[in-house]
Amino acid sequence: MALSRMELDGKGAGSPEGLVTLILKAAPDLKVPVPIKELARQLDIADIQEFDTEGFEGGLITDRARSRGVILTRASHPFRQRFTIGHELGHFLIPTHMPNADGQFLCSREDMRRLSAKESDRRGRMEVEANRFSSLMLMPPPLLRPYLKQRRDPDVGHMVRLSAKFEVSKQAMANAYARYHDEILAFVFTKGGRVLFSYKHLKFPFITVRSGQPVPGASLLKRRGIGAGIASDICECIPDIWIDIERGKPAPQLCEQILGQRESFAIVMLWLEPREDEEEDRESEMTAKERFLERQARFR
Repeated sequence: MALSRMELDGKGAGSPEGLVTLILKAAPDLKVPVPIKELARQLDIADIQEFDTEGFEGGLITDRARSRGVILTRASHPFRQRFTIGHELGHFLIPTHMPNADGQFLCSREDMRRLSAKESDRRGRMEVEANRFSSLMLMPPPLLRPYLKQRRDPDVGHMVRLSAKFEVSKQAMANAYARYHDEILAFVFTKGGRVLFSYKHLKFPFITVRSGQPVPGASLLKRRGIGAGIASDICECIPDIWIDIERGKPAPQLCEQILGQRESFAIVMLWLEPREDEEEDRESEMTAKERFLERQARFR
């Protein structure tokens, strides 16, 4: 792989999607797992160092002209470090990202988890963009989609195996798996029978069970329970235990699959099969902006 920042000048270089598109074009031989450290060094990151600073997951030190940089990452699981490196590389490459202090970005674990931010929250939007860059760079959709098509039906165990293949966390892969799979999916992460967070496809309806709330009593997780490392069969469930059903409309078919984890963690995969008339109605009601955002989410 031979790459330089000069090849990243061009249309779209100011966005995570545009940057990743340019990198993939300049490095068509990129392999899985993406060699993020080598990539960063070829793009003028002089060094990648571990540091131990309370409250921060990663950092970037650079000069005013962004001619070179040093990425800092907290000692942690290698997969988490890979995401941190991608995140800080995003800050380095996106020209509109301005550090809090002179030449320094310091990013917390909460920053690494951000998926959205208010328009007025400039720093929050930078963290969201850096996360999007890291996710797209570690799991480029053109490289991920062939693996998603290896199985006819989605499967939570397949998602976990792909997280190991791409050397990313289960959370990062669940987000990408739900977003880019042809089926309409959501993944709900739980601990001790309570919801932690969830990731879903853009077409997946609103999940009514919020963070901190108990898993629904009628869920497969509560009804059967499951041991660590064991995946259940995919079973049809009652849709309104998980999602908002519009009054006056028939409920779609919703299926559920559970994967047990250690220390009372579990992952719930939800698979929605919408009615054909519902899909037609949804397309006709979308605004031009919503259609654009959906096309952007299908970035290739």
